[in-house]
Amino acid sequence: MAERMAGPAIRAWEISSALSDEHQVRLVTFGTCDRVGEGFTTRHVTVSDFRGEVDRSDIVIIQGFVMQTFPWLQQAEQVIVLDLYDPFHLESLEVERYKPTEQRHASLANALRELSAQTARGDFFLCASEKQRDLWLGHLAASGRVNPETYDADPSMRTLITVVPFGTASSAPQRRAPAIKGVVPGISAEDRVVLWGGGVYNWFDPVTVVKAINQVRQSVPEVRLYFMGMKHPNPDVPEMAMATRTRHLSDKLGLTGTHVFFNEDWVPYARRADYLLDADVGVSAHFEHIETAFSFRTRILDYLWANLPIVTSAGDTFGDLVAAESLGATVPPADVDAMAQALTHLLTNDSAREAARVNVARVAEQYTWPVVLEPLLKFCRDPQRAKDSQRLGGTAVDFMSLPLTTRVRLDATATWRYLRSSGPRAVIDKIHWRLAKRRV
Repeated sequence: MAERMAGPAIRAWEISSALSDEHQVRLVTFGTCDRVGEGFTTRHVTVSDFRGEVDRSDIVIIQGFVMQTFPWLQQAEQVIVLDLYDPFHLESLEVERYKPTEQRHASLANALRELSAQTARGDFFLCASEKQRDLWLGHLAASGRVNPETYDADPSMRTLITVVPFGTASSAPQRRAPAIKGVVPGISAEDRVVLWGGGVYNWFDPVTVVKAINQVRQSVPEVRLYFMGMKHPNPDVPEMAMATRTRHLSDKLGLTGTHVFFNEDWVPYARRADYLLDADVGVSAHFEHIETAFSFRTRILDYLWANLPIVTSAGDTFGDLVAAESLGATVPPADVDAMAQALTHLLTNDSAREAARVNVARVAEQYTWPVVLEPLLKFCRDPQRAKDSQRLGGTAVDFMSLPLTTRVRLDATATWRYLRSSGPRAVIDKIHWRLAKRRV
């Protein structure tokens, strides 16, 4: 966890913050961790540290590639929540698209092994939209998790998998200082800024946007397209082919530094409001493919937060939302003329832009973190193992039903592990937890 965070880290951070009002929360990561939480602790952990962190917890919320790396999680006594908001198996088809076929198959197989480990053990699953929920229900059904026990407990399956979208801050964005207008060389305070608010990945279509800006500048010479982050905050993530292609096109059209601008780094999370408030329109574009169909474009939520009119491609959850709620304009994928017309209309028509802002502000209230996280907060107030847990690899065993010698041995082993990995406080916390469980 660092000052510069991509979507998954932002989501983990906000979940931790919301849960910390009612629980002791520890946010751990195998990556860099130099950001201090408010109300919760943050920590970089090693592979050997991780088991101690799990053992001293009651609920474990997992995101990404974790379950197959630590097979012992299948037998863990803790309640495990799996966050499936990012369909990484579909994403891998685009991430690895320009690599050798054998490598692509290997990457997909690895993603599917992780999903198999997750669906085999999770007690509660989160996803980002109703459309995603249909996808994940198919996975759960195929893995045997839609069964008599889970169905009889809740035929809707909402207690097994629920929708928890990405969210926005409940307080309005506050400007600290100008960030784009009058700051970036080539962009004046009077210019019209179209903001690309996230990364430039292979499944996006910034090329169509750059071509559209080349048209828009003929009638709106003060238009400026600003890419908010070309370099991923994780240094291990290389620049994607689409980012290179976008730069080359902008250079070829003579737009770089005059009408198209690239922020080479990644905007710190705490400063993103300054950039959003310097924009006039938020833009997003993607291709028509399966990753788009089940995606949830997290950075578009920042447009909602900042009351920005939105121009986006059709075909995903947010495209449908923009069209249904009149939040700006939705255009066909890869349609340069339609993109240019939509941007020109919003940049030159003050009343249309203001009407879109009013609608965006109304819809944004539905996507604040306190609202979208309520299903998870409710579950964590009364966490339960899945109704079919007795049939799974992670069978919940009643500790007190074990022989006394076995209980003593297990307690001694756990105590030593807690002391070694986390210190005396972990032992005290675990004792309190066990006593509380016995009183229930």
